[in-house]
Amino acid sequence: MSDATPELRAAVRLNLTPGVGPRTAEVLCGTFGSPAAVFAAPEADLRRISGIGAKVIGALRQTTEQAADEELRRAADAGVTVLHLGDPRYPPLLAEIPTAPRVLYVRGTLTPEDAAAIAMVGSRRCSTYGTRTAGSLARSLARAGLTVVSGMALGIDGAAHRGALEAGGRTLAVTATGMNTVYPPQHRGLAEDIAARGAIVTEFPMGQAPTRGLFPQRNRVIAGLSLGVILVEAGRKSGALHTIRHAVEQNREVFVVPGRLDDGCDGGLDALRDGATLIRDADDVLADLGGEWKRPQTVPQLRLTLDSGDKRESGGSPSPAKESPRSLTDVEAAVFAAVPAGETVSVDVVMESDAAERFGPGRALAALTTLEMKRVLRRLPGNRLERA
Repeated sequence: MSDATPELRAAVRLNLTPGVGPRTAEVLCGTFGSPAAVFAAPEADLRRISGIGAKVIGALRQTTEQAADEELRRAADAGVTVLHLGDPRYPPLLAEIPTAPRVLYVRGTLTPEDAAAIAMVGSRRCSTYGTRTAGSLARSLARAGLTVVSGMALGIDGAAHRGALEAGGRTLAVTATGMNTVYPPQHRGLAEDIAARGAIVTEFPMGQAPTRGLFPQRNRVIAGLSLGVILVEAGRKSGALHTIRHAVEQNREVFVVPGRLDDGCDGGLDALRDGATLIRDADDVLADLGGEWKRPQTVPQLRLTLDSGDKRESGGSPSPAKESPRSLTDVEAAVFAAVPAGETVSVDVVMESDAAERFGPGRALAALTTLEMKRVLRRLPGNRLERA
């Protein structure tokens, strides 16, 4: 497409190249610096890279810019946005992982708030208890301001997406197919709801059909988009455990919901032995995600009384604070400082502030949600913020 940047066209071209998966793409781009530089590299330089043989080199030469343009045109015709790694709209948490997708197809909308996300995975053949638990957790986490991420599969995935939507929250579905295919087909209606209230994302080209080997590859993206992953029900051979392993490799939090010992879903026991956190409800998850995630409550503040000049602690509804309230973490205090007293600012201002630069966009956005829950900051129409 004529309006696509050279970086995007090169990234799509590399993504279309047969035999170039996430690890090979990472090696090539790590060696030459960018997808465009990979295609410009002399064959002799390509041959010097371990694991890059004649077959891959031939595929690189045969995948044309015209193929990339046609793929971008197909995406545009389907209402799909295509992002490359390095695009400012690319999810910041996902960009941190070692094999981040060079290309991300998005149907729906990604927002800065999606940096505060939690994934939920589990068995396709889950129990009534598992379905009910996944839906309840997703509803509570969505009401707390977290985006719920899952894989749109039958069972636990579907229950998680539906729970978030029922709560009026956001949810992201990471698929192992191209955007031309909804898989499983039973979830066509759910896919429409997710795209309307969140996004469907995939790294695979538009026409990619369901292929068994691509689902484990997809699972690293589910973990990569999230601050942590919740395992609800899974047997020891469940594909959900691939997501747990990716979460551990990516230094994400891992949570396990307790289940019955006699139901065959004992994959969570292995995760617990490996250091996962056992949870009872959404509050356990919120409390463990780096900040003090709690239900909304009044936060005492220090203010000067005009009559005596003494510092006194006041409860009730706090007046606009001139200083950062006590008992905030470092990242929460930095986010609070990004919202000047007596002014309103957009969420984008916070995401471009020193807080986001120091602690990363994901942690800054998670802290922002925490401050809203603590009633230290207040969200206004138009996605603007002010001190409470």
